[in-house]
Amino acid sequence: MFIDLPLEQLRSYQPPLPEPDGFDTFWKRTLAEARAAELDAVFTGTDAGLTRLHTYDVEFSGFGGHRIRGWLLAPRDVPGPLPCVVQYLGYSGGRGLPHNWLLWPSVGYAVFVMDSRGQGWVQHSPGDTPDPVGGTGPETPGKMTQGVLSPDDYYYRRLYTDAVRAVEAARVHPLVDSERIVVSGGSQGGALALAAAGLVPDLAAALVDVPFMTHIRRAVEITDADPYGELARFCAGRRDLTERVFATLDHFDGLNFAARANAPALFSTALRDEITPTSCGFAAYHHYAGEKDIRVWPFNGHEGGSTHQQAEQIAFLRALLG
Repeated sequence: MFIDLPLEQLRSYQPPLPEPDGFDTFWKRTLAEARAAELDAVFTGTDAGLTRLHTYDVEFSGFGGHRIRGWLLAPRDVPGPLPCVVQYLGYSGGRGLPHNWLLWPSVGYAVFVMDSRGQGWVQHSPGDTPDPVGGTGPETPGKMTQGVLSPDDYYYRRLYTDAVRAVEAARVHPLVDSERIVVSGGSQGGALALAAAGLVPDLAAALVDVPFMTHIRRAVEITDADPYGELARFCAGRRDLTERVFATLDHFDGLNFAARANAPALFSTALRDEITPTSCGFAAYHHYAGEKDIRVWPFNGHEGGSTHQQAEQIAFLRALLG
């Protein structure tokens, strides 16, 4: 069933920004601290059996100088430097194997896949990047409440910073056109794409599908589904910490990053999505400050437009990038 506002209301739904005091200062300091460590992007050629592609196992320094894994794939028969899609992953997923990422090289672009630290516990998409930061307070299982009592300690501070550094790592490879970088992802990956779009001022485009971590306060009110359910369970037990939790989350809400983004963007949302409610995605879309368009999938859930949305993305990027 449709679980959120009627579509005619969603078309104009634009709640106030949940922007905390010092938001820009917080992120400027966070990125400055990360950049104090050398990026040291290392690309190791790998024989994955993909004879038509250049395939590289990637490492670079993310938040705290921690080493983050990834893949870089690029077609061999297309002259470079190439546009590059920096691909972020959904919650629980890891970088998987190189042959999982053939779409963008098939279009003629490079793809840079960022592993998500401490994730990749699902069978079809294993990860390779540990998160060396331990627990910093009470939490529920999962990542949503890890360090949630302080913006400095919160898990997503590390992951969002990794996302920015992934853009910087992609840019240094000679096969990549540093002026034609696209950020892309669905669900948690959509949150990372929004964060990168708000923190990196010169991207070529952003592809934001069924974005997670947007309009978080409303999301927790209207869905019990995980991962937002992790927050509800935590607050149910720690009633005394609720306001502190949401004060931290405001530093990571995609609405605030959307309002600072300027790259052309293609969004998607689905009207039967119980995991990232439609009003939250539309709120991000309406606050997005750059040129934008959105595709709405009325009869789909969190899978959104799936392969149909990929066809929309291909057409969108070919019109922008060639």
